[in-house]
Amino acid sequence: MRRKALAAAALGISTALALAGCTGGTSGGGPGDGGTAEVRVWLNGTDTPDSARDYLKTTFEKEHPGSTLTIEEQAWTGLVDKLTTNLSGSDSPDVVEIGNTQAAAFTSAGAFLDLTDLKEQLGGDDLLPGFVEAGSYDGKFFAAPYYSGASLVFYRKDLLAAAGLTVPTTFDQYVSNGIALAKANPGVSGISFPGQDWYNLLPYIWENGGEVATEDGDTWTSSFSSPESVAGLEQAQKVMDQASVAPKDGNQADPQVPFCAGTIATLVAPSWVSKAILAPADATEPGCPDQAANLGVYALPGKDGGAAHVFAGGSNIAVSARSEHPDLATDALEIMLSDDYQTILGQHGFVPAKISLASTLGSDEVATAIGEAAANVKLTPTSPRWADVEASGVLQDFSLSIAQGGDVEDLAKALDEKIDGILNS
Repeated sequence: MRRKALAAAALGISTALALAGCTGGTSGGGPGDGGTAEVRVWLNGTDTPDSARDYLKTTFEKEHPGSTLTIEEQAWTGLVDKLTTNLSGSDSPDVVEIGNTQAAAFTSAGAFLDLTDLKEQLGGDDLLPGFVEAGSYDGKFFAAPYYSGASLVFYRKDLLAAAGLTVPTTFDQYVSNGIALAKANPGVSGISFPGQDWYNLLPYIWENGGEVATEDGDTWTSSFSSPESVAGLEQAQKVMDQASVAPKDGNQADPQVPFCAGTIATLVAPSWVSKAILAPADATEPGCPDQAANLGVYALPGKDGGAAHVFAGGSNIAVSARSEHPDLATDALEIMLSDDYQTILGQHGFVPAKISLASTLGSDEVATAIGEAAANVKLTPTSPRWADVEASGVLQDFSLSIAQGGDVEDLAKALDEKIDGILNS
């Protein structure tokens, strides 16, 4: 019931926001501007490091004496539903983080303040182009890049060496390595693949020549059941069955926990997960810093060598069109796009919103792997309805059914029918 309700809410994004009068204003003043106020910033999950949060709050309140900035952490799960409700209401947050795959749904619905006149001030051509595209609609700029991060492969060097294996140079070798590691280490995932982790299905599809969905004019066609996609999905199912001991109903959240518990030999995760794995013992969420010398990382290899196509995770950041303090909210956004703030993100393994700050990632193994992976990153379809697809739960259900041994071709055909219905409704 909850999942059906979430889907219904997500599919009503445009209607809900339009009825509430969200039309995407300008950065002019509003009630409360010119005086003191509380600015509310929604950040999702625990990704944004405490040092960045502290910098944002301290800098904003120093620049705006008497005003306060409050960070309200939101869960990624159910985010589209919650944003749909809150951005259309009288108690809207002022600044919101949104996943790059969800941005188009809200920019097209008029949920965010028009930042076109501020684009150059926020970074202009220095901003990550793919994320600028995700945050733009009808020739206007609504949601700025916040951070990006390509998926990387993290592994335990000791287990790879003990199994007599080397870092793979092709995608098929990566798969065979994972199966061999699982056989050599009972109870350990040679490649961790939780059943609902549909993001990690994508490289299998792309490396076998498939696509998620294609656009022809105003029509989108889901492509999970193409021969190429099915071949990739069957390869993923093999990994789920023979290389992974992760829960069939599990997701990609907090992968550092099983990694540090010793039940993962190889993990595909966003670049910033390295910091979570090695978080000190006194951190709010400690990792296993004793594994620093044993933690290896490389870019997922492609079918024919080089870097594989991997999903470009990350977020956009925007000002709510219904913010009561648009000038103050925009000032907070500028701080989050400043070199100092973005440098903090870079030092924590996030690809900064500005191309010129790539060097803040450092020169270690993780930074090198990010550079290699970044050359082949891909995004999910740019349809304004793609957020509805994610919110509906069909992708998680599909991945789970594959993990449970379902017929891949039949499942893919059924998924295509559902996605076509959502994207073209």
